[in-house]
Amino acid sequence: MSDQPKSDENDALKARVRELEAELADRERDLATFREELGKANTQLERFIKQIGNELKMASTIQKALVPTEFPNIPGFEFSTKFVPSPVSGGDYFDIFEHEDRFRFGIVLASSSGYSMSALFLSVLLRMTGQLEARKGTPPNAILELMGKELLPNIHGNETASVFYGVIDRRGFDMAFAGVGRVIGLLYSYSTSKIQRLEWTAPPFSKDFKADISATTVSLNPRDRLILCTEGVIRALNAKGEEFGEERLYKTILAAPRLGVHDLRNEILYQVERFAAGRDLPNDATVVVTEVKDRVIKLAKT
Repeated sequence: MSDQPKSDENDALKARVRELEAELADRERDLATFREELGKANTQLERFIKQIGNELKMASTIQKALVPTEFPNIPGFEFSTKFVPSPVSGGDYFDIFEHEDRFRFGIVLASSSGYSMSALFLSVLLRMTGQLEARKGTPPNAILELMGKELLPNIHGNETASVFYGVIDRRGFDMAFAGVGRVIGLLYSYSTSKIQRLEWTAPPFSKDFKADISATTVSLNPRDRLILCTEGVIRALNAKGEEFGEERLYKTILAAPRLGVHDLRNEILYQVERFAAGRDLPNDATVVVTEVKDRVIKLAKT
């Protein structure tokens, strides 16, 4: 029997081995190229993450610098506020300021979809400061409409801003207020131990905003409390992906109704932090608590 068939098989096998070796070498070169490109991409990604982190840190620092640290001394009222920045998305702003008519003062709380929107809102608010003084008799809804006219032409993409604006008149302890979007406003009654939600129907300011803004007036009695929270409070998530929500906020307020304003503010944020269990807040969280003091006598309306 001839050995030629075996020789042919061996040659074919050797040829196939050489082909596989060549393919393997090609794959190794491709893999080396891929690793090199991946290394470059990782380096660029690390730089990008560091850059974004620095920008967010700077934005958060600027945001905290813009948050008021002192408020006017307004007889008959006590205030407590706390701003907790989010590393994910931020844009909260709040202020308490007296009007030219010293018996009236305003409370504004805003929550934006990001720092750029917050900066835009702040610039509009600063430009409107003179108008707020000049229009001291203008109702809150008209003020928000003025804000909207300033904001809307400059809003881009999916940016939004939620705003609460209330004006308290110490002559009769009345508060007129208006709102757009998702700021939470609650009025806790000391006499009944019940919570009234301050309602409005207008959506957040956005580039397509067309809603009507209306104002409502509520009466404030001694020891009543106005609790304002931005969306970051109720949107805090736990391990199951559940939101803290308004119901838990209500329960927190009702569980500690006799605490001072600072204690109540701290309790709200403590419960949010406990619920989130170390997870980052998806939005900035701001709590503003205002209490009517019972030592002040109501003044006759003029």
